[in-house]
Amino acid sequence: MMTPQSFPPLLGLRHIALKVKNLKSSEAFYTQVLGFKLEWRPDAHNLYLTSGRDNLALHETVSLGNVSLESPLDHLGLLVKDPEEVDQWSVHLKKMGISLTQEPKTHRDGARSIYFKDPDGNLIQILYHPNIKN
Repeated sequence: MMTPQSFPPLLGLRHIALKVKNLKSSEAFYTQVLGFKLEWRPDAHNLYLTSGRDNLALHETVSLGNVSLESPLDHLGLLVKDPEEVDQWSVHLKKMGISLTQEPKTHRDGARSIYFKDPDGNLIQILYHPNIKN
């Protein structure tokens, strides 16, 4: 059986994506209160913040009225050192019988990632992000 030790090491949990109800107020909180810096705003409903060694994505949800979100967690992001390592993890996960919810993809900001779910249905991303330093 293949073990995770035979694949590129993960660099840890330094990327998280949160669903937020109000992007403007969440951006103000994370930048003005906690000191995160704006890294990238791809559109009016999404933004990416950083402290310089991580990446916090905020994804504004469509208003659900009084219905609360199932979870404010959108996905967990596990970092790798090089974009090629994303593809190596893709092969490994498939060999382990784990289906990908997104095949390897290079994003507009130069990041590369795959997505899959854990046994409880939590979405996990293995991510190379060029602006997060080891």
